[in-house]
Amino acid sequence: MRKTIKLILLALLLAGIAAGGNAFAQEKKKFKLAWSIYVGWMPWDYADHSGIVKKWADKYGIEIEVVQINDYVESINQYTAGAFDACVMTNMDALTIPAAGGVDSTALIVGDYSNGNDAVVLKGGKTLKDIKGRNVNLVELSVSHYLLARALDSVGMSERDVKVVNTSDADIVAAFTTPQVNAVTLWNPQLAEVMAMPNAAKVFDSSRIPGEILDLTVANSDVLKANPAFGKALVGAWYETMAIMAADDAKGRAARAHMGEASGTDRAGYEAQLKATHMYYQPAEGVAFTRSEQLVQTMDHVRKFSFAHGLLGEGARSADAVGIAFPGGKMLGNARNLKLRFDDAWMQMAAEGKL
Repeated sequence: MRKTIKLILLALLLAGIAAGGNAFAQEKKKFKLAWSIYVGWMPWDYADHSGIVKKWADKYGIEIEVVQINDYVESINQYTAGAFDACVMTNMDALTIPAAGGVDSTALIVGDYSNGNDAVVLKGGKTLKDIKGRNVNLVELSVSHYLLARALDSVGMSERDVKVVNTSDADIVAAFTTPQVNAVTLWNPQLAEVMAMPNAAKVFDSSRIPGEILDLTVANSDVLKANPAFGKALVGAWYETMAIMAADDAKGRAARAHMGEASGTDRAGYEAQLKATHMYYQPAEGVAFTRSEQLVQTMDHVRKFSFAHGLLGEGARSADAVGIAFPGGKMLGNARNLKLRFDDAWMQMAAEGKL
């Protein structure tokens, strides 16, 4: 699942990255994209099976292998280790895994943000303030953990007012059915299952922090620099797919049905999840958000949370440890350790029809 996050601190892995850094910066013809199941990334499955990815790869004389990885964290680990040229991930994970691990990475597609897919749910409570003093079951050090921190801050509380209980995404629904668990933070589709239970009350969700939990397609910056055709093909395939899935016609419905079935539900179930997801169907929308001050503010929240929870690496002395670049020369953190880039140029090419 997309939300489970674990910082890589493997010395041999990082040594291999350092030693092999120059190997990325070379022209090549074959590339690999890793993806995992979540509403905002199912378009990659459709784009692959429908031949859209191949169409765009052929246009640029390259090959792109689209690989589903069932374990979300493992997909990012493999990307960080160099097994993949690009990978889907959240903005928080992009910062705390590859970027914090020393891999210069570029978010070339800002696909969507969670707009209700993530929530804090109580049993026997009606408002967020009722959470005080409770154990809260969630996937620790995940964006669910981040959501809880933002929720508590909104009512003048902090993590000191609750106790976080680390619970895997596979076990959290079953945990909520037990008498001893009365507070959880989780995401869809588990959220929908919990909300169908008696006495479940949603007291905060990601629609309260719009634009903060982002779903991205991230590529190795050195690979992109040496092989711009790879970036163009990815972005071209993505927005062709967006145009199809957004349409209220037979082809659009068939595309959404495919995505639903591939993610373990059906078209109706997938469309329900889309309602809690703010998709940037048009490239110009992604460009506008990537250029916004809101993105800078969001990443400031994310990096401070990440530092406070030890996710920027053992040697990080402040939230400035990892540099983050934005369009227009804006930046957060250490310019000498710039490892995460939000680059609107690729989406802008799509918006201008220049791919």
